[in-house]
Parts: sequence; structure tokens; C-alpha cells
Amino acid sequence: MLDNVAIVVEDEPRLEQHPIEGHADDDGDLFGYYEGTPLTDRTSAYGLQTPDRIVIFRKPLERAFPEPDTLRDEVKLTIIHELAHHVGYDEDEISARGWE
Repeated sequence: MLDNVAIVVEDEPRLEQHPIEGHADDDGDLFGYYEGTPLTDRTSAYGLQTPDRIVIFRKPLERAFPEPDTLRDEVKLTIIHELAHHVGYDEDEISARGWE
């Protein structure tokens, strides 16, 4: 499932990544972002692609969750949320599972 997925950490979202409806907290901070083609959208023509990327944004998470235990939990939740996009879940499906 993760053969062609890179999980990376960046300080802040780039302008073209932010804001995206459904991906930000109440203050508009973006915690993570999935760049790639979900598994459910891939066809036999998919191949020799650069890796999909799950990007975790460090500074927005640290600002929103200054306590280490809470920060750790939110980083895990953010990774689960972005992995759900990788396997093809949309925001409604992710929300229904409590992964927001």
C-alpha cells in the first residue's frame, strides 16, 4: 500500500496547498496534505510515477497543540487522515470515521 509513498515533514504549507476546504482547523491551519493519485483512481496506465507524498506541516501542528502528548496524537491522526486519502476516501468518509 505504501510502496510509492513518501511521508515528509515541512514547516509550513506552500501557497498552492493552502487553504483547502476540509483540511484545515478552525483557524485555517493546514496540518497535512496528500499529493498523488489515490489507489482507487489508478489505472493500468499508472506507472513510473514519482512517489505520492504525504506532507505533515510541523509549525501549524505545534502552534495548535503545544502539549507533547496532544501533539503526538494529532500527528498520528493527521497521518491516518492523509493515508485515508491515499486509499481513496473523501472528506465525508474520513469524517464519518472520526479521522479529522
